[in-house]
Amino acid sequence: MMPAQTAARPALGLYEIDPAHSSIRFRTRHMFGLGPVRGSFAVAGGSVDVTEPLESCRVRAEIDVASFRTGNPVRDKTVRSARYLDAERHPVMTFTAQGCDAESVSGTLTVCGVTQPVRLDLGELELDAGAFTVTATTRIDRTQFGVTAQRGMTGRYLDLSLQIRCVRA
Repeated sequence: MMPAQTAARPALGLYEIDPAHSSIRFRTRHMFGLGPVRGSFAVAGGSVDVTEPLESCRVRAEIDVASFRTGNPVRDKTVRSARYLDAERHPVMTFTAQGCDAESVSGTLTVCGVTQPVRLDLGELELDAGAFTVTATTRIDRTQFGVTAQRGMTGRYLDLSLQIRCVRA
């Protein structure tokens, strides 16, 4: 996993995602597109296997559904409910990928038991001894995952920004 503007890449090997230093932030709109909403999810864990060739790398990340936060407790409870994300029945969203290139990681995201293809566009890469941090962005259409409550009142698309810290396993 590396950004297009540099030839640097993490050392080959297996890395564990560090949940304490990783985050997923999102932006969307509500009220017929008039009101901006910002929030976050917590990364529960996962792994990245950096290989040569890079196209063979493997990624698995788990996102804690109950961690959904926007700063509005009523909205947060509603989104975690069975009406939207159903955190009780589907406590984890999972992203898996088998292969990446210098600019992106393509894989699948499973939300509420529905799996759809997702492409993460890679951004900055910071390398440290035995670790790396990478940023990525993507856009998710919630309706593709069966999350269809309150069309119009609730934004259809979520623009995600990820910052993932990986430490040598």
